[in-house]
Amino acid sequence: MTFLELVKKRRSTRKFRSAPVEREKIERCLEAARLAPSACNGQPWRFLVVESAPLRQVLAEAAFSGIHSMNAFAKEAPILVAVVTLPTRTAASFAGLLRRFSYPLIDIGIACEHFVLQATEEGLDTCWLGWFNEREVKKILKIQKGERVHVLLAVGCGSDWHIEEKKRKPFDEVAEFR
Repeated sequence: MTFLELVKKRRSTRKFRSAPVEREKIERCLEAARLAPSACNGQPWRFLVVESAPLRQVLAEAAFSGIHSMNAFAKEAPILVAVVTLPTRTAASFAGLLRRFSYPLIDIGIACEHFVLQATEEGLDTCWLGWFNEREVKKILKIQKGERVHVLLAVGCGSDWHIEEKKRKPFDEVAEFR
């Protein structure tokens, strides 16, 4: 599969089967994320893989209840990955303050995209989740002060449901040459 074919194949999945996921596949996804570039090589991330069913249920219940219930589908995923953003002390942190810009968030985005693309290569389905109860997630996972959980990734095998064609703006609308 070419890279462009991989990108076209990757979708956000909102319906998961209960089938277990082989740890080796998750390890390759984590390795892909670990190898992602980051500003000043800060690598401001840690990936917490929640595969234990009891912990996953407690985490999902707390993360996706109340005003966050639109993402309740993630409770079905056999794996949840909490992407922890670590505090950084690099030149990028200083530059980010000057520009009022968060380089660690971009770094996390790149690492997460590496993860989900590798997951697609592995035959797994994923969904990025940014809308969840971070305070409860941090409490349950014992996240340290100063660290954030900006992303949860739901990972598993999607159920056999009809997937619509990706709807994207036309090429000429998003790109131009000058």
